[in-house]
Amino acid sequence: MNRNLTLLTVLAAGLVSAPIAFAQATPAAAAAPAAIDAKIALVNFQEVVLASNEGQTVTLNTQKKYEPKRAELEKKAAEVDALKKSIQTLPATTPDDVRASKLREEDTKEKQLNRDAQDAQDAYNAEWQEALGKVAQKIAGTLKTYAQSNGYTILLDVSAQSSNVLWALPSTDISQAVVDAYNKASGVPAPPPPAPRPAAAAAPKK
Repeated sequence: MNRNLTLLTVLAAGLVSAPIAFAQATPAAAAAPAAIDAKIALVNFQEVVLASNEGQTVTLNTQKKYEPKRAELEKKAAEVDALKKSIQTLPATTPDDVRASKLREEDTKEKQLNRDAQDAQDAYNAEWQEALGKVAQKIAGTLKTYAQSNGYTILLDVSAQSSNVLWALPSTDISQAVVDAYNKASGVPAPPPPAPRPAAAAAPKK
């Protein structure tokens, strides 16, 4: 699934401070910029959003909302499979027009199933990403506060596959710390674990 929660989202939410207004000065009077000690941190912003209690709750609620549609699609898929098997088992004496009619029916139902499945997937993705986007905007505030209060001067998002960070000490990754800070600030409890599936019935002893 497309998880477009990159640093652009963070920037749009105001993570980066407003540009500094430089005082106008002539080249001769311009002072050399003061050197500062850089303190760099890495964060996987996508995973922070998804791992937060609120992000997990959003995902579970969206899945629950679309559960009836998933069950409906599975039922239609089973009907298409049954129709295919019935065509395969037609006797050789079946008239050509009857066989052709069943093939057209199977083709129509399968194409409709594919369209319905794609529409459902698109609707799910759009709703899920919109809800996660709202969570991301709130987490961006916590991320900014955490970075500032811990003296970080540079914050790099390694969510994107094209990240230029090839290696870093694990201690520079503040993702889990931000998750913990946001969970505490939001007050959203962790979602309950999924209920275990019922065990399959044991075969009767002979």
